[in-house]
Amino acid sequence: MALLASALWTLSSFTVLLASVHSNVQMDEDPFQPVTSDEMVSVGGTVTLTCRVTESDNSSLQWSNTAQQTLYFGEKRALRDNRIQLHRSTPTELSITISDVQLSDEGDYTCSIFTMPVRTARATVTVLGVPAKPQISGYEDAVEEGGTVTLTCSSSGSKPPAKLRWYKGQDELQGRPDMESDPDERTYTVTSRLQLTVTESDNNVLIACVVDHPSLDHPSLDPSVKRTEQALSVLFSPRVLIQPESDLPREGEKFHLQCVGNGNPDPTSFHWEKKDGVLPPLAKVDGSFLRFEMLNKSDNGVYICQADNGIGKGLGDYTLLVQDPTAMSTSSGVDHAVIGGVVAVIVFILLCLLIVLGRYLIRHKGTYLTHEAKGSDDAPDADTAIINAEGGHSGAEDKKEYFI
Repeated sequence: MALLASALWTLSSFTVLLASVHSNVQMDEDPFQPVTSDEMVSVGGTVTLTCRVTESDNSSLQWSNTAQQTLYFGEKRALRDNRIQLHRSTPTELSITISDVQLSDEGDYTCSIFTMPVRTARATVTVLGVPAKPQISGYEDAVEEGGTVTLTCSSSGSKPPAKLRWYKGQDELQGRPDMESDPDERTYTVTSRLQLTVTESDNNVLIACVVDHPSLDHPSLDPSVKRTEQALSVLFSPRVLIQPESDLPREGEKFHLQCVGNGNPDPTSFHWEKKDGVLPPLAKVDGSFLRFEMLNKSDNGVYICQADNGIGKGLGDYTLLVQDPTAMSTSSGVDHAVIGGVVAVIVFILLCLLIVLGRYLIRHKGTYLTHEAKGSDDAPDADTAIINAEGGHSGAEDKKEYFI
């Protein structure tokens, strides 16, 4: 019995489902049923509401607002609101526009056609509250390396609530979000707090707060309205580098070393000393410079500079090796080596050409002598060879006279 009851209940449910589907199909196939669509618009924008029917029996279409006040009845304006204008009116369509949309315009709008019975359709208008440009607060003075910076970013007027994102360069940082609603305006104020432990590399880095909201996704919108940046200033001890006047300090010449300190702020105090000794008598300290009036090989050694910027001190060193007055720089030596190599290649090519030319001349001279003695090789004795040679000459002369 239980099984039979279950089967009957399933059959009855299926019958009801078929009936409801059939009813929906009949409604969808009703040529006089108005068709609308939901719309989304930002505050200050313009929205278009369109109502269509497949067929018309000359009954008028009508649009009503959220308070059921008639806006347009066919082509006739019913409500005195200059923001609402007629867009298109035909027997099968009624379209209107609402400009300068406000949050109070949000809600369900009704399209009606006065047939028997009256048919209606609703269009829900969602109004987005545009968030204000984000503002960063909490940063006032420079922070020493290793310290903590606390930044707060806020943006008001969004609906639905906007999201705030933090960036350092291209890297996204994680903040702590918060939200506050404004019941009177039906909007939200969102905030996000970021805590960051700074290092030397964060000096002059831009921290950006970006607001993310559907109303700001239009490509024509200026990106600056949803982004705010804050530059960080990090105080750190100087990193010291000693730069020589030249790479080849020669004996007897003037020379100087410069102490360069990279810190924030820039160093203002410099101290020079020579490792394992005192500064040479002819060496003079001039702020960040150590000047040598005349170099001597006794000046060789390691020189140390200490720079102080009030935040900390930094040290740098340089090993001075004084060269002979005739010493050449490494670059000059390289140039001379290149020139010597080129000259050697040219001399080698010339020698090769001379050898080839000499062999060519010797080979052709031997051929000439062979032709000159031709005819004497087959002679049985010396007298005959001489006669043949003379005959050859005379023949040549006769041949020469013949051609002349």
